[in-house]
Amino acid sequence: MKQFLITFCLLGLLNTSCKPTQLGSKTNPISIYFTPSVDAKIIEENSSIFIKYLEKNTNLSFKAYIPSDYFSVIEALGSKRADICIMNSFGYLLANQKFGAKAKLKVIRRGKDYYRGQIIAHIDSKIKTIKDIEGKRFAFTNPASTSGFLFPLKILVDNKVTPKSTAYAKSHSNVVKMIYRKEVDAGATFYSSPSGDGTIRDARVLIEKKFPDVSEKIKIIEITENIPNDPFVFRKSFPENLEKKFVIALKKFLLTKSGKKAFENIYGVTGVVDAKDSNYNSLRDLIKKVDIDINKLIN
Repeated sequence: MKQFLITFCLLGLLNTSCKPTQLGSKTNPISIYFTPSVDAKIIEENSSIFIKYLEKNTNLSFKAYIPSDYFSVIEALGSKRADICIMNSFGYLLANQKFGAKAKLKVIRRGKDYYRGQIIAHIDSKIKTIKDIEGKRFAFTNPASTSGFLFPLKILVDNKVTPKSTAYAKSHSNVVKMIYRKEVDAGATFYSSPSGDGTIRDARVLIEKKFPDVSEKIKIIEITENIPNDPFVFRKSFPENLEKKFVIALKKFLLTKSGKKAFENIYGVTGVVDAKDSNYNSLRDLIKKVDIDINKLIN
């Protein structure tokens, strides 16, 4: 009888230890992945402010992650390491097709729910038009980037231009650096219109502190058509009650002074609106026109 009681208690302990901890608890925090389109240090500093606000206003635990590239964000959704991701539009299509992730919010930047990409070139490259890129060295950011790959690629395809060589620099700042240092002649990055006083706000500004003359050395050749803004994406089967808590807290955070500053610093975000998967159908249509094999990119 004594042996039976000991065995029963041990089994009870084992069952308790094997029981999964609740998502949002301190031992199983909700993971938020931030796409690394700007300097990781900037994301780290500002996302910590966001995490503290979320935890205070939801009574849930969160943890921020900043992976090294776009594809790591996508794969994290598939492996369920990521619960929520702030990611680029093209990356979302990959995550949706392969892992069933869903866009539920779309960011707003300065009153607009879209952004654009640009093709830029060094002033010494003698590139004045898209046609001049024929036979030149070109840099994209990443195959999963919308403004740094997909839409600029469409411009090259539409103009029947083939660069001599193509490099993937991983980030927008790296593309600008490569052009500045004349490692390539031209490249693709995100575009943002100048401020009222003419101050640049496109990808060139990312290296302006280190290279103050970047706007004089690198010029814009062409700007892409409108791209649907970045979505907040939830992994498949993410609990609906936790999703609602997050969305409510995020919207309230963006109404605060510190919230506005934090997201402006990270991605230039000034607000969010509700979104759904069909908002990105126009992007899917463009992929078909450019004839990109999305499954090849996923693999």
